[in-house]
Amino acid sequence: MDAIILQILNGLDKGSAYALIALGLTLIFGTLGVVNFAHGALFMIGAFCAVTLSRLLSLSHKVEIPGAVDFLGNPQMRDVPYIYEFFGENLGATIIDWAVPLSILFAIPVMIAIGVIMERGLIKHFYKRPHADQILVTFGLAIVLQEIIKYYYGANPIPTPAPSAFVGSFDFGALIGFDPGTIIYPYWRLVYFAFAAVIIGAVFAFLQFTTFGMVVRAGMADRETVGLLGINIDKRFTIMFGLAAAVAGLAGVMYTPINSPNYHMGMDFLVLSFVVVVVGGMGSLPGAVLAGFLLGILESFASMREVIAIIPGINQVIIYLVAIIILLTRPRGLMGRKGVMED
Repeated sequence: MDAIILQILNGLDKGSAYALIALGLTLIFGTLGVVNFAHGALFMIGAFCAVTLSRLLSLSHKVEIPGAVDFLGNPQMRDVPYIYEFFGENLGATIIDWAVPLSILFAIPVMIAIGVIMERGLIKHFYKRPHADQILVTFGLAIVLQEIIKYYYGANPIPTPAPSAFVGSFDFGALIGFDPGTIIYPYWRLVYFAFAAVIIGAVFAFLQFTTFGMVVRAGMADRETVGLLGINIDKRFTIMFGLAAAVAGLAGVMYTPINSPNYHMGMDFLVLSFVVVVVGGMGSLPGAVLAGFLLGILESFASMREVIAIIPGINQVIIYLVAIIILLTRPRGLMGRKGVMED
């Protein structure tokens, strides 16, 4: 039972990342009808927003250590972050320590701006083009963004630690009645799952309970009729593209302590997240979230040593096998709408 619970926790962790990226993909497809293969690159850029802010906060200058000299009699120097001079050493050290969560504030405007520029500058020209053209141009854009990140940040992963308050593991087993030490799980992975739940809930609440969201949902169902009512639905869809980019970026920001950012991490998640979207049903937001967590849990169980010993390599293909089975039995996915991608 403890092994099952641990794998469920692992699955929720992976599923959180899949669900967040797939949610953004589905928002873009549902509003604009665009299959955006650059969405994984937005996840990557979000992760490097955290890297960038962490580096900016850690910028330092040399300061002489009072009374300390080397063997030649020269004064010894130490690096002091500039932020210490603005906030003091204690508060400055705390700000640097919490660089990843603070990157959320930095990433939101950056990702919205990138999303709007991407939509207005390139993707709007492909609205009425075949989906194959959309896939090719957005995949090409993803490669360009990937190479830009590689040029400026290098090819090696960049460790970006979580705040020291969340370093270590939580005794989850003791919480639910098992013997202490039976189920140990990292704090930050639990934080990531809670963060994903908040973002997903916020997106659904925004679409369900705000006037802006209601208009967007109406436009997703019948764009022409909404336009005839005098509403500038294109402007609202552009904003939704920016918000979808922000969702992907925030997913990347908070994932940095789990997986050190590297230039190809967007591609690693994109293919799996697109499979999640297809399994959930193209254009279905609840389907994307449900499929994300479902496939994350299945992948986690398939990674168990006992399962791999029976079926070697099953953890590498389980998501695709499940996708094939679901699409053979339900061609529209778990919660897909009639007529989507059937032209």
